[in-house]
Amino acid sequence: MSATNTTCETSNFSIGSAPTVWVGGTPSVWIGCLSHFNAGALVGDWFDAIDADEVTVADVHRGSGRDGSHCEELWVFDHEGIPVSGEMSPHEAAEWARALTGVDEHLRPALRQWVASGDYVAEGTGDMPSIPDFEDRYCGEWNSFREYSEQLADDIGLLNDAPEELARYFNWDAWTRDLAFDFTTAPAQAGGVFVFRSL
Repeated sequence: MSATNTTCETSNFSIGSAPTVWVGGTPSVWIGCLSHFNAGALVGDWFDAIDADEVTVADVHRGSGRDGSHCEELWVFDHEGIPVSGEMSPHEAAEWARALTGVDEHLRPALRQWVASGDYVAEGTGDMPSIPDFEDRYCGEWNSFREYSEQLADDIGLLNDAPEELARYFNWDAWTRDLAFDFTTAPAQAGGVFVFRSL
C-alpha cells in the first residue's frame, strides 16, 4: 500500500467529491480515523482504493504523531476515480475499485461515465455496476451522437433497399432524435461522447 500520511485540523482540510470525468489510472481513497474525526482532527492518508479494505488503523496513524491505540473504525472521507459522491466504508471503496479495474483500462473512463450518468445497471441489490451489462450496452466513443446514428444506419442497412432518389431525402435529424430515446450519452474526456444502449 502506498501512502503519504496527512494529519490536519478539520478546518484546514476540504472533503469533497471526485471529478465527474476521472482521467487517472487507479482510483484512490482518503481513509481517516473516525475517532479522531469525531474529536475534531483528521488523521488519515491516501491509499489505492483497491487495497482500501486491507488498510489498518496502524496504516492510517503511521507518521501522524497521534495515538491510535484507542481507535477502531476507519472511514473513506474522500475519493478520486470512483463515480459516486459521498463518503463510504473502506470495504465499499475496494469493491468499487475492483469493479472499475475489472474492465480493460481503455474502457474504464466509459464505465465511470456510465455509472455517473445514473442510467446504469447495478449488480444484485447494491450500487456496483454490472460489467456484463456494461459490455452489452457500450457502443463506443463518438464525436457526436449524430455520428453514431449515421454509422448505425449504415451498419443495419437502413437505406440499402431505398432508391437513391428517395434516400437523399431521408430526415437524419428526425432519425437521430428518435433514436436518442433508446440510448444514453455521457461526455468523454476527448470532447466527444460515450454512447450506451438503454435496454
